[in-house]
Amino acid sequence: MIFYLGTHHATQRWFDLAVPLFVSRRVLAARKTLPETLPSLTDWALDSGGFTELSLYGEWRTSVYQYVSDVWRFAQMGCLAWVAPQDWMCEPFMLQKTGLTVPDHQERTVRNFLDLRQLLGSLVIPVLQGWELDDYRRCWEMYAKAGVDLEKEALVGLGSVCRRQNTSEAGTIVRSLAPLKLHYFGAKLTGLESFGDALASADSMAWSVDARWRAAHGEPPPRGCTHKSCANCPRYAIRWRQLALARFDQLRLEVA
Repeated sequence: MIFYLGTHHATQRWFDLAVPLFVSRRVLAARKTLPETLPSLTDWALDSGGFTELSLYGEWRTSVYQYVSDVWRFAQMGCLAWVAPQDWMCEPFMLQKTGLTVPDHQERTVRNFLDLRQLLGSLVIPVLQGWELDDYRRCWEMYAKAGVDLEKEALVGLGSVCRRQNTSEAGTIVRSLAPLKLHYFGAKLTGLESFGDALASADSMAWSVDARWRAAHGEPPPRGCTHKSCANCPRYAIRWRQLALARFDQLRLEVA
């Protein structure tokens, strides 16, 4: 499993960590000067920033052509592995924000993917959206009816699941979508420990939440850090990632 480290910053310091990064389009779009990557370093992936955009406006205000223009600009950095489409999340509070239904969001997600696939090729991955298990199966069927065989895709994103990892529901959804090569958006350690073996890749910013919690409870920062909170600290992020992967590898050994 490829584990992308999520970051809400896009400075050169983060790309110099030389680990897979997951970066929001909204963060990079605000920068006049982009970081540099080298072929010897690792890949990174682009999040569309859809959760923020839909939360703010209840709709996508970034056009397909603006999104594509941004992607080609970012691709000049090198090492861009894939980009997420401008998908529509299906959490109940998001439906209240948009005033639409789960099928509406799914149709818009599939339609946007088709538009972006024509303009970006295989760089853009399809994303399954839904809320209940049957929703995700219906979304899979929508792609099939549009001529997209998800089983042949190198990677398929799984959306609207990050807030359910403390329940068995998320694991049931993940395992029911085999044999798709799934990317899990917004993974937490509980999720990785439960169903990480069924994923092709995942991204996480749980390290930042963890650092913020520790600071709020009076825990001192790790050795070498001078700030009160490590919620934006690359040193803390890379250490958290190493510990998370070590824990994940240990669990796989125990299961085996």
